[in-house]
Amino acid sequence: MTDLKKRTLLKAATLMSAVAAAALAGCGKKEEPAPAPAPAPVAAASAPAAPKPEPLKVAFAYVGPVGDGGWTFAHDNGRKAVEKEFGDKVVTSFVEKVPENQDAERVLRDMATQGNKLIFGTTFGYMEPMLKVAADFKDVKFEHATGYKSAENLRAYDSRTYEGAYMAGVVAGKMTKTNTLGVVGSVPIPEVIRNINSFTMGAQSVNPKVKTRVVWVGEWFNPPKETEAATSLINGGADILMQNTDSSAVLQTAEKMGKRAFGWDSDMTAYGPKAHLGSAVINWAPYYISTVREVLDGKWKTSDTKIWWGVKEGAIDFVSVAADVPDDAKKKLDDVKAGLKDGSFSIWKGPIADNTGKVQVAKDTVADDKFLGGINFYVKGVEGKVPGGDKK
Repeated sequence: MTDLKKRTLLKAATLMSAVAAAALAGCGKKEEPAPAPAPAPVAAASAPAAPKPEPLKVAFAYVGPVGDGGWTFAHDNGRKAVEKEFGDKVVTSFVEKVPENQDAERVLRDMATQGNKLIFGTTFGYMEPMLKVAADFKDVKFEHATGYKSAENLRAYDSRTYEGAYMAGVVAGKMTKTNTLGVVGSVPIPEVIRNINSFTMGAQSVNPKVKTRVVWVGEWFNPPKETEAATSLINGGADILMQNTDSSAVLQTAEKMGKRAFGWDSDMTAYGPKAHLGSAVINWAPYYISTVREVLDGKWKTSDTKIWWGVKEGAIDFVSVAADVPDDAKKKLDDVKAGLKDGSFSIWKGPIADNTGKVQVAKDTVADDKFLGGINFYVKGVEGKVPGGDKK
């Protein structure tokens, strides 16, 4: 082969190799690396949940058993209403049958030590012990039922039980056949004397011939003594009884002896359905709920005067009136309730004389709460003298 031909063949081979390489380069697409996945969004840091506030611990000291059917039973219904209203915002507890002596201070002090920040003492005899304990526990709020002393962290509250007593008297005055009424009294303090007088005035408003006899038992809750006192009154001519004691013994005695009587503090119909003429009841729920709400909201404050609620505030009522009570008496009850509610009627409006004939409230004068809180006399129509009262 000539050199010319060899050079021609080599040139042709070189050209073909270049063309093939170019074709491969055009067909061989370079792969790009896959894009990196987008980073997951970073969650915003959540704020730690606020700790749930501790429930308010509320304690009640009761002078009687919760099953007394009257005074203490009514307070315990108020405690249960607080639990229903506030749920897990509160924790309530109670101690029953706490005597009105040094034991009261011990129980109240123990309640404060256990972390209760609101303590209710539910009887007059706790006043001095509560003052002592309140002075040692400034961060605790104390509430004293029926008393009249206060401190920076203690205030007094009460219900106008005399309004219920007056309404019972209206019924008694209409229903009595002997014109002699009987009252079983507990302790001769103004609260009880005021109720006896109001009961008598209610009866006299429809029957001026009425007279009232009183037997004192010296205790709030003593069913045997209450039974004995009721029996004595009935044997002495009283055909209708009222009480200012805490058990249902008076109503039950009237039932057994064929006379009539009233429930007191709670609806006692079931204890003596044949004898029962109606019940003067206390509803503590409105006050207890209001007070607990004040503490929870940081708005509780003491008061120089007793907080005193009655028919107007829904704290007092007269319920379960017997079917044989005449319509005119029922109408009078409705009028009294309406007047007490709107302020157009005052029970203690003069002239009011005591049973010696001395005028205690002048004509057209309405007795104020200070006067009502210090009553130590019987009104006209109540027989005898107040134990330890004015001996004139």
